[in-house]
Amino acid sequence: MTIPPLTNHDKAAPAQGHDGCAPQQVRVYSDAVTAKTQARILLAPMEGVIDHTMRDLLTRLGGVDRCVTEFLRVSQELLPPRVFHRICPELATGGQTAAGVPVYLQLLGGHPQLVAENAARGAELGAPGIDLNFGCPAKTVNRSDGGSVILREPERVHAIVAATRRAVPESVPLSVKIRLGFEDRSQFLEIVAGVEAAGASELVVHARTRNDGYRPPAYWEEIDRARQHCNLPLIANGEIWSVEDAHRARGESGTEDLMLGRGVLCRPDLPRLLRAADLGEHRPALDFEEIRKLLLTYLDITLNHYDPRYATNPIKQWLGYLRYYYPQAAELFTRIKRLRDAETLRTVLQTSDTPHRLAA
Repeated sequence: MTIPPLTNHDKAAPAQGHDGCAPQQVRVYSDAVTAKTQARILLAPMEGVIDHTMRDLLTRLGGVDRCVTEFLRVSQELLPPRVFHRICPELATGGQTAAGVPVYLQLLGGHPQLVAENAARGAELGAPGIDLNFGCPAKTVNRSDGGSVILREPERVHAIVAATRRAVPESVPLSVKIRLGFEDRSQFLEIVAGVEAAGASELVVHARTRNDGYRPPAYWEEIDRARQHCNLPLIANGEIWSVEDAHRARGESGTEDLMLGRGVLCRPDLPRLLRAADLGEHRPALDFEEIRKLLLTYLDITLNHYDPRYATNPIKQWLGYLRYYYPQAAELFTRIKRLRDAETLRTVLQTSDTPHRLAA
């Protein structure tokens, strides 16, 4: 599947072990996992795309066991509680979405003590888990000593994770998100060993380097290489667009848990389709009429949280992803791309079952 270059920062969430990676350790942390299956399906945060409103919508559809917030940048100070609540409104509801799915708080920064202090505050405010971002490839973030640039120095990754683990109560899981490296994969196993030694609860691996960006393929086999050298629960991330991709990722990585990002924006029912497949069940995919109704629901959710003057923007952005799986979404986007009034947009979405009839 060809997807346009991201201006957003695909980020991560946590993991379960498989074979040699201590699966029982993961079960201590109770995500909303379906009892019939051990595998977890996690929703990847994407800066500027998957905020609390999109988390609300996607978790209502089912199949998602955990979410992670967009990153909270830590650079100079201990942030006030209002900042945590702004990035994670779910703190007001027990750290869960309306569907009951836990939401971990993600932090990004290069100073061990500052990251640790802010992680402790997040835990105090009720975050069910903390996630550390060493995966963001954005140049603006990397230039500010955050994200994947820190992978150049495995000892710094270790120091940040270790400081955070010491600062956060043992009962609060600490997940870490990395890529295979910055320029190349030569330090990958060293990074993994440092994260494990620092006491992380689990490790998410986006199976590309920073220099790979989001270009296919994802090198899932590298995760299997790490699995053979560690006892840390691992999760595979990157280039999972379908149930078939998920099966290949599991087979090549040797892990069962998966983190899904852009694939869920293109196919919002992908987590529940994968869940059904894991249970040996068949579930029909959403058709575009059902997607249109989801768009209306998303508009309502957006209007409940944002200025109506800007409520059309998230709909347009989401259609930009949906069109890569649903051709009708491209036609609908053309129809609404210049609309700025939310109620006019609602009328268009309600007018007909298909964009073809809208244009008639």
